[in-house]
Formats: sequence, structure tokens, C-alpha cells
Amino acid sequence: MTQVYRGGQLYGTGRPARLTPHEVRTRTFDPRRRGADPDQVREFQAQLADELTDLHRQVRLLSQENDRIKRALRDWQTMHARECRPPNEGRW
Repeated sequence: MTQVYRGGQLYGTGRPARLTPHEVRTRTFDPRRRGADPDQVREFQAQLADELTDLHRQVRLLSQENDRIKRALRDWQTMHARECRPPNEGRW
């Protein structure tokens, strides 16, 4: 099935498809006359795959930190809501 793109993102997913480090390392290219040096291409692929690995790790860690902060905020809001009196306990 062909992937359909719209606005730089896969249509219907809400986010672009992510390349994995393995896909970068194993990608092959058709040979061309006077093409790039295969050793340089493989070296570049290795560097790019290493960077992707690091970026994926950072995203995972930041997502975990974000979840932790959200939980802490919800806990604080719950605690604060219990301690507060409702405003205007009078007639209005």
C-alpha cells in the first residue's frame, strides 16, 4: 500500500512516520555511474543511525518526565482543592 502524505505527515496519523536506526543502517541505494563512495555512505548512515538512537532515547526520557510532572501537578491540584473552602459561602 502506498503511503499518502499531506502537509509533511502521513495522512490520518497526525504525525510523520519515524525512521528507525535499523532502517537507516540497512537502507540500500541503486548504483549510479560516478555515484557516491559506498564507504562514505555507510559511515554517514552509521552516524545518522547513532544520532537517531540518541534522539529516540531523549524523546522517551522527556516523555517519562512529562508524565511524572503531570502526575505531580494533578496530585497538587487534588490536595489544594481539598484544602480550599468554596468561595462566597453566603447567599450569592
